[in-house]
Amino acid sequence: MGRLDGKVAWVTGAGSGIGEAAAEALAGEGARVVLSGRRRPPLEAVAERIGAAARVAPGDMAVAADVGAIVAGIEREFGRLDILVANAGLNIQERGWDKLTPEGAASVIGANLNSAFYCASAVLPMMRRQKDGVLIHTASLAGRFISLLSGPAYTAAKHGVVAMSHTLNMQECVHGIRSSVINPGEVATPILDKRPVPVSAEERARMVQPRDVADLILYIACLPPHVVLNEVTIAPTWNRSYVAALGKADS
Repeated sequence: MGRLDGKVAWVTGAGSGIGEAAAEALAGEGARVVLSGRRRPPLEAVAERIGAAARVAPGDMAVAADVGAIVAGIEREFGRLDILVANAGLNIQERGWDKLTPEGAASVIGANLNSAFYCASAVLPMMRRQKDGVLIHTASLAGRFISLLSGPAYTAAKHGVVAMSHTLNMQECVHGIRSSVINPGEVATPILDKRPVPVSAEERARMVQPRDVADLILYIACLPPHVVLNEVTIAPTWNRSYVAALGKADS
């Protein structure tokens, strides 16, 4: 018997990386999982591995109408939603102020911040009726600390996700709803392919792996209803920013 038997989870950005690993982890504990992302083929590949517990619901989380349609479909099919893993996001290579365009900023903010708001707003009515539910948002260390590495649009968007999650707890705790925000450091996911400076396979192997974050998501999802993990940071032991600082200190 799984710890999430009878529960329904919706995972966005589920076609790869953290979302893919989270969907597999939640299904492994008995949850039925709805997989969303912009591209159907990767979602179908994940669903095939998971089996009968998985449903595919493609859409663009930066489009409120897509989000609303997916949530309406979840309510029709299952009549409930217990867990939201709001993991959709992206970054771009042209991220510095000297290269960033309004279109680039809009795409990053839409995918990382607007999507989180749309998903939370869409699922809250169902969770309020249940008097229960947990929202788990993938933010970033860039959502807690400011640096130039991730770019201003991504950094601003992820700070917004952190703030949003805390406001959910401030207002929705009386409805039995909990919101957790995870701030990962460098994770070996396909988003690294968008880095202006390529990241080697050796460097990726030292980073946090998607399954590491998925284990944390599963832990949060399995907490008892009277407990909320408001915010948590997870980072690689070999933290490249620390190592770089040590090198400068020694020079």
